[in-house]
Amino acid sequence: MTDKLDKASGPADTPPAGTVPPEMIRAIPVRHYGRWVSGVVVIALVVALVYAFSQGNVRWATVPEKLFDPSILTGLGNTVLISIASMALGLVLGVVFAVMRLSKNPVTSTIAWFYIWFFRGTPVYVQLLIWFNLALIFPILNLGFYKDEMTQVMTPFLAALLGLGLNEGAYMAEIVRAGIQSVDEGQTEAAHALGMKQTQTMRRIVLPQAMRVIVPPTGNEFINMLKTSSLVVAVQYPDLLRAAQDIASTSFAVMEMFFVASIWYLVLTSIFSVGQYYLERHYARGALRTLPPTPWQKVKANLSRFSTRDKVVA
Repeated sequence: MTDKLDKASGPADTPPAGTVPPEMIRAIPVRHYGRWVSGVVVIALVVALVYAFSQGNVRWATVPEKLFDPSILTGLGNTVLISIASMALGLVLGVVFAVMRLSKNPVTSTIAWFYIWFFRGTPVYVQLLIWFNLALIFPILNLGFYKDEMTQVMTPFLAALLGLGLNEGAYMAEIVRAGIQSVDEGQTEAAHALGMKQTQTMRRIVLPQAMRVIVPPTGNEFINMLKTSSLVVAVQYPDLLRAAQDIASTSFAVMEMFFVASIWYLVLTSIFSVGQYYLERHYARGALRTLPPTPWQKVKANLSRFSTRDKVVA
C-alpha cells in the first residue's frame, strides 16, 4: 500500500517506464514574402531617384563648397535666433491666453477666444507682410510716451518676431489649454482647500502636471517653427534661406544653394528632435514606472547580445 502511494505522489510529468518521450516541437517561423517584395520595391525606387538626380545638371561640388560659407553660417545663426525668440514669445502668449480662455471672466475669455480665432485663421505669411508694411497706414508710431517713424521701429527682425510669435501664441494657447484641462479638477480643489490662491495653484500644482501633455506638441511646434522661419525672407530678414538666395543670384547655382539650405534645415531639426526626446523623457518620469530605453541604450543592449551569442557559439 505504501509503494502505491509513493508511486501516485510522484511527478505527474514523469513518463511511464518503457515509453519513448515525444520529440521537441520545432517552431518554424512563417515566411513573409510580402515584406521581401515590398523591401525590394522600395530599394529600387530609391536607387531610381538617386540615379535621376545624378543625371541632372547639378554642380554637386558647389554644395560642400558653399556649405560653410560665412554668409550661410550667419544666416543659420539668424534662423536659430528668430526661431527661439518667436517660440519663446509664442510660449508666453500661449500660457497667458490659455489661462484667459479658461477664466470665468467673460471679458478676458472673449478676448482670448478672438486672439486665437484671428491668428489661427489667417496665414502666417500674410501676417508677416502686414507687420512689415504697417508704415503704409501708420507712418508715425505715437504711443504718447514714445514717438518715432514706423520704418525705424518696424525692423525686419521685429516684423519677423511679431509675425511668427503672435501666430505661434495662438497655437500654443490651445496646446496649453488642453494640458491644463488634462489635470484632474480634484487637484485644484485640494489646493484651494489648503488655502492656496489661484495663481499659486496654477504655478505649483496644475502646470507641472500639465507639462507631460504640453511638452510633446510644443517640441513639434518648435521644429515646425524652424522650417516656418524661412518665410521671413518676405520681410527682408537675413535668415538661412535669404543667404542662400543671395549667393544663388550671383553664382547662378540656384538648385545647389537650395540643397545647401535644405541640408542645414535637416541638421537643425535633427538636433532639436534629440533634445525634444530627452525633454519628453524627463517629464514622463512621474507617469511611467520604467522609462523606455534611449537609442544609445538600445544600441548597447544589441551589442552585448551579439557578443554573448558569439561566446556561446565559440
